Amino acid sequence: MSSEPDHVPGPSWLGDPIDARPLFGPELEALLGTLRGLRPDDWCRTALPRWTVQDVAAHILGDYHGRLGRGSRTAFAPGETLEAFIHRTNQEWVDLRAGDSPASLVEALEEAGTELAARFASADLAAPSLGVSWAGVDPAPGWLDIAREFTEYWTHRQQIRHAVGRSTDPEPHALARVLDTFMRALPHTLRRTTAPVGTQVDVIAEGSAGGRWTVTAGADRWSLAAPRGGRPAASVALDTETAWLMCTRGIEPGTALGRARVRGERRLAEAVCRIVAIVR
Repeated sequence: MSSEPDHVPGPSWLGDPIDARPLFGPELEALLGTLRGLRPDDWCRTALPRWTVQDVAAHILGDYHGRLGRGSRTAFAPGETLEAFIHRTNQEWVDLRAGDSPASLVEALEEAGTELAARFASADLAAPSLGVSWAGVDPAPGWLDIAREFTEYWTHRQQIRHAVGRSTDPEPHALARVLDTFMRALPHTLRRTTAPVGTQVDVIAEGSAGGRWTVTAGADRWSLAAPRGGRPAASVALDTETAWLMCTRGIEPGTALGRARVRGERRLAEAVCRIVAIVR
C-alpha cells in the first residue's frame, strides 16, 4: 500500500512515498477537541506507564517546539544512546511543564501546532531529513520523517483517548496513513530473519483503514519495493486496531500473533509481529 505522490525519490526498499503533509491540521483540531472536552480529573488519569494525560499533552507540545526549533540544545551524556537521550530529554521537558494549567497547555498547543502544520504543508518530501531509527535509515527522505512525525501525534492522541475511557478514533483516513507509515519498519524488523532471495511475506490490515504490504527478501536486505510475481511464503492478517497497537507496543508481539490469521511459515509471521515503529 502506498500514497501519493509516487514521483518523489527515496530508498526503494522503503516502498512508495507517503504524503502526510495535509493531515497535521486536522490532527491538531482533533487533539484540541479531545483536550477541551476533558473533565478536570481526566488530566490526572494515567495515559502511559509514567505519564498522565497532562504529561502526554505537555510532551506533544515539546515535540512541536522541537520541530519548530524552539527547544534548548541538549547534549548527549557520555555513552548515552539515541534512545536514552530521547527518553531523558522528553522527561526533562515534561517535568519543566509540570506546573502548566490545562488551559495554558491547550492554548500553547494550538499556537505551536498551527505554526507547525503550516510549516509541514510546504515541506520538501524529497529532501534528506532526520533519521528514522525504527526504519533503519539515516538520513531519511523527508516524506518518511514527516509521516513518522504525524504517527507520533496521532498515537499520543489515542493514548489520551484510551486513558479517559474512549476508543481509538475510527476516522479511517488518518489511521490508513499511520499504518502505511508503520509498515515501513518491516524491512528493518526482518533484517536478521534469513530467507532465500525472493521470499515474500504479506502483511494485511483488515478494515476500512487497512491495506496490504509485501516485503521481499533480497541479497542484502528485505524490501518493500513492488514485488515481481510469486506467492508469499507467509501472510499475516490483522484487524487495524491490533496492527497499530502491535507497532507501538500497545500489545506484545505474542498477543498480536495470537490475534492474527497466519498462513505459511510461522517463523516469518513471528518475525513480522516483532515490528516496532516507535523509539523505545
